[in-house]
Amino acid sequence: MSYGAFEKVHAAAEDRYERLAYRRAGKSGLDLPALSFGLWQKFGADYSYEVQREIVLHAFDLGISHFDNADRYGPPHRAAQQLFGRVLAKDLAPYRDELILSTKAGNPIGPSPYLRGGSRKSLLTSLEHSLRDLGTDYVDIFYSHRPDPTTPLEETVGALVSAVQQGKALYVGVSNYSPEQTRDAAELLRGAGVPLLVHQPRYSIFDRRPEQDGLLKLAAEDGFGLVVYSPLAQGLLTDKYLDGIPADARARNSQFLSPDVIDDTYRLRAAALNRIAEERGQSLAQLALQWVLRQPQVTSALIGASSTRQLDHNVRALDFPPLLPEELAMIDEHGVHGTGWKP
Repeated sequence: MSYGAFEKVHAAAEDRYERLAYRRAGKSGLDLPALSFGLWQKFGADYSYEVQREIVLHAFDLGISHFDNADRYGPPHRAAQQLFGRVLAKDLAPYRDELILSTKAGNPIGPSPYLRGGSRKSLLTSLEHSLRDLGTDYVDIFYSHRPDPTTPLEETVGALVSAVQQGKALYVGVSNYSPEQTRDAAELLRGAGVPLLVHQPRYSIFDRRPEQDGLLKLAAEDGFGLVVYSPLAQGLLTDKYLDGIPADARARNSQFLSPDVIDDTYRLRAAALNRIAEERGQSLAQLALQWVLRQPQVTSALIGASSTRQLDHNVRALDFPPLLPEELAMIDEHGVHGTGWKP
């Protein structure tokens, strides 16, 4: 298949492993980059392939070897996987052994009862589609995207185990599970000889549930890592909304961020956090990334980007000195849990 007669095949940067720290995923043998790249948003069919390709390849050149996907990501559903599969086929195929590719299943992607939920049918069928989308024989991590209370956990876990036994996944994870559900899933997986590698929760200065509900403590005790998503709270932990809502901002057309939450309370708290960041010589986004990565249980933080410039900026978060106790105390004062949530 040809993707353009004059499009040059990418040659990865030779110093890509000198640019980014890697961290061990729990008690496993797997290292992940401190920052991983998520294709959750802005990697659908409504964005430029050339720009998307440039961002993915630049991320790899920066040392980001972990690319996180899901059957649901688009729009339309599966478009992000198909985009990445196109880049993999043309540019990254020689580096497949260096990539950690993850995908997820279980969130609704269609009206059929087999296109949602945690049944064996749903999860394993989705995985087959994902492998075709990505153009690879296996993924490195296969997640149950969300718990399904209508399906026995034993069935959901059994599907994850089968994916590993069939050679279609090397590791398994769960996402959006409560600590209690995670504990039960980990126990079932351990009994089947397929340990839980990672949990993917939402975690940020404005969403502290992993601290409050015991997930961080469970990760330390049980030996799995955390790959956290939305560390920038959908852009609320950047300087984008300090003076209002820009015309091209995500808050104007996103189902995950409502303009209603960008109120005076949010702006006061975000402005205070921004001042803390400025005193450290960094941006609010860089501060927010450092903040989630301060936790030893957090193996990696997922970031997205709409440009290579934005990607470079976020990766530079790792260049700043650790947060001091007095700085963490000030962040706690202004980074109030629940800020920016929809009513």
